[in-house]
Amino acid sequence: MMDKVKYWIDIAEEDLSVAKILIKASKFLYTGFMCHQAVEKGLKAVIAKNCVDDEIPPKIHHLTRLAEVAGVFDILTEEQKSYLADLNPLNIEARYPEYKNKIAMALSNESCEKLITDTEEMLCWIKRQL
Repeated sequence: MMDKVKYWIDIAEEDLSVAKILIKASKFLYTGFMCHQAVEKGLKAVIAKNCVDDEIPPKIHHLTRLAEVAGVFDILTEEQKSYLADLNPLNIEARYPEYKNKIAMALSNESCEKLITDTEEMLCWIKRQL
């Protein structure tokens, strides 16, 4: 695997590892945030695979847009597209007080366990695209 692709996959896996630690501490908002980060970096690995020379993936965080830039959006299942849409607010919106409490209240141990499982599945799918 090219170094730049390996870089993004390695940090995606590290972010998923951190999410697993955070759920054990009942830090659900941050569990979701790290799941988002893991998928974001996985998609950036796909983008990096197609970049030339030292070009880097775009500095955006919207997962659906990243999937489009990566060229994989059209092959995602409807379930995967829905997952990305559900995960998206856990990045930017979860940082702002008007959204943070609402998002945090919607997260539980059970919902975060599902997020982690879905993130693991998405990362496996992303790796198959590489």
